[in-house]
Amino acid sequence: MTALSRFRTKFSPLTNIVVVLVLLIMVVAQANVSALSTTSLTLSDPRPSTASVSYDFQTSGVTTTAIKCIRVEFDTAADGSGGKPTSLDITNAALSGTSDYIPTPASWSVSNNNTTGVSSITFGTGETPASASGRNVILTTITNGNTAGDDYFLIFNTYNNTDCSTSPVDSATIGFIYTNGQAVTVNVEGSLAFSVAGVAGNGSATVNSATITNGLTTTSTTIPFGTVTSSANKIAAQDLTVSTNSTNGYTVYTRYTAQPTSGSNTVDDHSGSNASPSVFSAAGTEAFGYTTEDSSLTGTATRFTSSGGNKWAAFTTSNAELVYNAAAVSNQTTRVGFQSGVSATTEPGSYTTTVVYTAVPVY
Repeated sequence: MTALSRFRTKFSPLTNIVVVLVLLIMVVAQANVSALSTTSLTLSDPRPSTASVSYDFQTSGVTTTAIKCIRVEFDTAADGSGGKPTSLDITNAALSGTSDYIPTPASWSVSNNNTTGVSSITFGTGETPASASGRNVILTTITNGNTAGDDYFLIFNTYNNTDCSTSPVDSATIGFIYTNGQAVTVNVEGSLAFSVAGVAGNGSATVNSATITNGLTTTSTTIPFGTVTSSANKIAAQDLTVSTNSTNGYTVYTRYTAQPTSGSNTVDDHSGSNASPSVFSAAGTEAFGYTTEDSSLTGTATRFTSSGGNKWAAFTTSNAELVYNAAAVSNQTTRVGFQSGVSATTEPGSYTTTVVYTAVPVY
């Protein structure tokens, strides 16, 4: 045997041992990387090409040792070999302050490489995750890729080094897709419900600060003043209730068909008008008119209710605003009133007229 052969024979076992040790070192280094568990990824809006989207990566099984880098890569392949999804834009990606993977997310800086689709989130001092479960990293202000239905991957890694490549700690890969929004069509019909309810005069009930005549009770279809004398006016009331889904609310108008009439005789109108209502005439003066408790009318909104209320207007044969609201309402009730007075010379008779309400939704 030659000297060279004896040398090889003598040192071959040592060579084999060195190789085994190298392999063992490599295996141990790989084993230091922990695979996260129970991972999920939630997009605030999964539609293609949508801007200002938040990507919420949630996980458990976090290693509670110090880390200095969180690396997030968006790729078309699970092993990171495919490249960034088409049109995905992470140029302005930012770490949300509600991310709780690390205790103080505001201390971390984000560096984005929009070419490779990698966001590197670093903190030179490093921090230890608060707990192993229920941790999340939220990246905001991302523009989605432009293709729906394709498989994409978020590759997540943490390191205890700001170079984001050495001293690996945790890792996970999770798939996601973009989905088109579903066009939803819903037709909602306009609605308006209007009802009239009678009010009983009991000596204490009022309408716009005026006391309703004791014993004078209206119904949903009648306003029965009964006998009116020159010594006392009579006051009656009804409650009007409206419901509508109209965005701009509704208006209730009122008018009468004519002055209260008996044969050829009539009862005079009150002197006030809808635009300028006034205190009703004292007993002994022939007059007929109406009031409303609505203080949100168009024009001068409180013209009937200001300065203590008790302001009245004359009816006309044209519609005049009685109740108004500028928004949709449900069962909004407004009390309206009627007053009649006669003089000592008002001709005897049974005087009648018809009061008309018109409720109109405003679209």
